Amino acid sequence: MARLNPWRWVVLALAAVYFLVPLGASLVFTVDVPGGISFDAYSQIVSTDGFVSSLVLSLELAAATIALVLLLMVPAMVALRLGAPRLRPVVEVVCSLPLVVPPIAFVAGIATVLKWGPDHLSRTPFFQTFVAVQNPDFPFVLVLAYVVMALPFVYRALDSGLRAVDVRTLVEAARSCGASWPQALVQAVLPNLRGALLNAGFLTLALVLGEFTVAQLLGFRPFAVWIYSVGGSQAQLSVAVSVLSLLVTWALLLALAGVGGRSRTASQG
Repeated sequence: MARLNPWRWVVLALAAVYFLVPLGASLVFTVDVPGGISFDAYSQIVSTDGFVSSLVLSLELAAATIALVLLLMVPAMVALRLGAPRLRPVVEVVCSLPLVVPPIAFVAGIATVLKWGPDHLSRTPFFQTFVAVQNPDFPFVLVLAYVVMALPFVYRALDSGLRAVDVRTLVEAARSCGASWPQALVQAVLPNLRGALLNAGFLTLALVLGEFTVAQLLGFRPFAVWIYSVGGSQAQLSVAVSVLSLLVTWALLLALAGVGGRSRTASQG
């Protein structure tokens, strides 16, 4: 049996303190009321005005973002690995650009384009497109912005998954059996990228649920913006929602790890 490195336990303990102490302090703040302890802040979450609608909107935006970014990136990454591996550094740099562009500058550019549209396209059919993408019920412009912001994380997740798979052999075997290129991608490559797809989807979901700057400055009200607006008048409720959303995110991460572990076990078996 391998000896356990004591420094590993030290690092884990420090990480636990770093994450759990703020979480514990937030939890205490939400239940500490004059005269004792109360969980009213948590019981009022669902009935608070705007909670359900903002959460549903964020989940819809997340689902659309995940579908669109994977639809764009999976075929591109597979084609890059099969046909143009020398372009990988270029694609990596392009996909990493959202990490170095400040969100405030990014949203300023989006707002400029949205303002430019009515001034120059008001008499063309494209004007309705600008109106449609800014529909408050489902602002598709946020989906487009989130796809760009998710590119670095999706690229890294898919790149790690593709490095662990012999994509060329899988595609050639599928093609030799009579499969078309789409069939080879769906039936031969994607099942071997299940863990990478789950990682990319979870990272995108976490990004969309927690993103605030773009949605706030563009005037929309998904879940993160709702939490901020509630915090101005109901601080305990706002922190309670944040704690609950963090716990749900952790639960999703554990579920993802479990699904990924079972898929690897099944593939090895």
